[in-house]
Amino acid sequence: MESLESVESVEQGEAECAREDAGPRPEDEPGSGVVTAFGRQLKLLRVRAGLERPEFGKLTGYAAQSIASFEQGRRIPPPRFIDRADEVLDAGGVLKALKEEVGRAQYPAFFRDMARLEAEAVELCSYDSHVVKGLLQTEEYTRALLAMRRPLLDEETIELRVAARLARQVIFERWPAPLLSFVLEESVLRKPLGGKAVLRGQLEQVLLFGQKRNVEIQVMPLDREDNAGVDGPFTVLTRKGGEQVTYMEVQGRSSLLTDREEVRLAAARYGIIRSQALTPRESLGFIEKLLGEL
Repeated sequence: MESLESVESVEQGEAECAREDAGPRPEDEPGSGVVTAFGRQLKLLRVRAGLERPEFGKLTGYAAQSIASFEQGRRIPPPRFIDRADEVLDAGGVLKALKEEVGRAQYPAFFRDMARLEAEAVELCSYDSHVVKGLLQTEEYTRALLAMRRPLLDEETIELRVAARLARQVIFERWPAPLLSFVLEESVLRKPLGGKAVLRGQLEQVLLFGQKRNVEIQVMPLDREDNAGVDGPFTVLTRKGGEQVTYMEVQGRSSLLTDREEVRLAAARYGIIRSQALTPRESLGFIEKLLGEL
């Protein structure tokens, strides 16, 4: 019989050899968080079913090394694996129930609470003065922004965050459709971050989203002498039932405000910002004009 030390050594070796298709690494510290809890549950169910990793891997379409990485919490299992594993192991939905929580582990730790609230929002109002709101970003624009970060992010982290940010855009397809309002400073729409081709694609996508019935895009022109957004970007979310929260982020740090008075003031400030910006129709025309200048 193999000793516990030898088994652990083999598992560590398998994890080190795991291929990229094993899924991205969670941004939690290894050995902590929901990804690790999922992995332990997965292993328990696999052992109960009497399946070795290679056999289980064949049934789910993944290599034994990938299974090891999932079980040890070193890689985030993709949704399709979770669904298939639940079926193969006759888990009765136990693994599927963790799918959303496991998926949120792909976000930076400071954004996970916001990601959960965003997915539940019935109304979202966002003012941005630095870059295009993440929900509106194209893949190329997102990748360009992440590549500019200092200190540098490794390629795996960049790809993980690109995928996570794009996945959030499912909010535009939800039904009942949430009400989405975005006010962007003109300077944001003029910055050629990533190059003119990337900017062109980004402006085209903003126009596309702005044509949805539940989405309003507004531009705050540079010539405005009065701008209530001088304190910086923020987002106000409304949950079902009317509860509101305010989210702010800067330099990789975030604040989630739940105090009613603070949130009320933020919502009022956003209303003033909207009144100072171009109307949605004027804004789409303005963006089309910017595209013509590129």
